[in-house]
Amino acid sequence: MKRIALFGLLFLFTLGGIAQETEEVKKAKSEQVAKKKKATEKKITVAKQDQDKKVKQAEKDIAKAKKETEAKISGAKKDLKQNSASEKGQAKSAEGKVKSDANKAEAKAKATKADSKAKVKKTATEEKEDMKETAASKAAEKKVKDKVTGAYKGKKVYTGPKGGKYYINKNGNKTYID
Repeated sequence: MKRIALFGLLFLFTLGGIAQETEEVKKAKSEQVAKKKKATEKKITVAKQDQDKKVKQAEKDIAKAKKETEAKISGAKKDLKQNSASEKGQAKSAEGKVKSDANKAEAKAKATKADSKAKVKKTATEEKEDMKETAASKAAEKKVKDKVTGAYKGKKVYTGPKGGKYYINKNGNKTYID
């Protein structure tokens, strides 16, 4: 009987010793968590820096396109000094072409600027918030006959018949803005 009791106590002590985490294991886990946090922070900062570089480049492209168009316009105006009607028409058409080219270049630069801003990863809370849309909110959006006038917190903003602005929340209810 004593043997069984001793064997039982020995068994309990060994399980208790095995079940406890050592300080080394705790330190290793905390170091891994810290490394993961640092890695994600580095990724976020790198993404933000890349976005800033793209935005600056897009702004430089816009400024360059404006300078080029102004130079072309001034050159076209110098040529415009002659008084014949056909030459004036040709100069104006050339000026219009230059302006359209400049507008196209500016639009492309703005598009790349907007794309670079959109490519930045959302945080975990923003992703969860986007996923929270329920079937009720989606069904309510389909039933709304008011005019869509913009966006607020990732939701469509509607304008009602009396001018009130609202969006459909995750529960399918109208939430008024202002």
